Amino acid sequence: MKSSSSAEENLSEHLIQHLLHAELKNISENCINCTLCQKECAFLEKYGKPKEIADTYNGPDRTYQSMAFECSLCELCAEVCPVHLNPADMFLEMRREAMQIGNGNHREYSRILGYEKRGTSKRYTYYTLPHDCDTIFFPGCTLAGTRPDKTMKLYEHIRETIPTLGIVLDCCTKPSHDLGREEYFDAMFNEMKDFLVTNGIRNVLVACPNCYNVFSKYGGELSVKTVYEVMAESVAPETVQVTGTVTIHDPCAIRHETSIHSAVRDLVAQKGLTVEEMPHHGKKTLCCGEGGSVGFVSPDLAKNWGALRKREAAGRKMITCCAGCSGLLGSLTPTSHILDLLFEPEATLTGKVRVSKAPFTYLNRLRLKKRFKKSADGSVTRERTFTCDQEKKEGG
Repeated sequence: MKSSSSAEENLSEHLIQHLLHAELKNISENCINCTLCQKECAFLEKYGKPKEIADTYNGPDRTYQSMAFECSLCELCAEVCPVHLNPADMFLEMRREAMQIGNGNHREYSRILGYEKRGTSKRYTYYTLPHDCDTIFFPGCTLAGTRPDKTMKLYEHIRETIPTLGIVLDCCTKPSHDLGREEYFDAMFNEMKDFLVTNGIRNVLVACPNCYNVFSKYGGELSVKTVYEVMAESVAPETVQVTGTVTIHDPCAIRHETSIHSAVRDLVAQKGLTVEEMPHHGKKTLCCGEGGSVGFVSPDLAKNWGALRKREAAGRKMITCCAGCSGLLGSLTPTSHILDLLFEPEATLTGKVRVSKAPFTYLNRLRLKKRFKKSADGSVTRERTFTCDQEKKEGG
């Protein structure tokens, strides 16, 4: 007789195969081979049109299956598709199947998974929920590490209009989601979500576009909104006005969220700046190069996105609401986070804002946690201790 865990694994494997076959069938039957997505994507230019890939896909072939991990999952292909297909969904299901049968555990991912694991650990996590709290600020991992002071200032600024605002320092585990580690992602995210809902949380304010993506798709009864929308609708930090022209990089994780695009542009305009759009913006924005953790297995494809973005920026200062995009693109062309502009407008335009890099980002997160433990009043607090058994199965 099979154990319950064994039966659950078989059910999960069957479901993953069913979803993959459905995606393959959809692409195979409906893709019209128009090449529009290929023209926008070096990955598809390398491997072929979506229909060709779907028709020839052979899951058990490790070499062929590894191909899916070179897709950034940015969904630009879906945005330009004239028949409204989303090949990125097919590649995500391929990744999930690869992980399910042991073909996706590339050692190259150890760094990003280690980063994620720290983010969900007891040492780095901290929850504090004041009495009558129904809204939390969820800053994410990268912002807290690169800009801890601005993270704290932003929390204090929002708390002026939401006095019972809670704080949750944790990781949404999007890296595992995008790598196809479905069982691990489901367990970790749902444990966090269930804790929040059980303790009366109804609204999540995020600073990270990837966290927004995860909470909006899997948060269930939790309502999610970005802090940029909140500030654009109410009041931004009072800092000096500046003049000049910038361009906006919209993160691909929120390419369909026009209200966030508008909020960022409104905040930039409030500081006195003029926005000149790049050819790819809004719904048709480009990936910065970090999408899908492609850089760990195919650096050239990842660098291709950054090079395209640098070319379109044409020397103009870029403003983005993603700390990850800001870090990567900032190594290629002048790029700043929107919070840099809001809290230090003059230093932002002259390139003098201090932004931390690893390994100091880890120390910053620990220090930020310590500051919140001292200053934030909570009737409910916790450090997260939950872990998922899938790590043992993968040897992670």
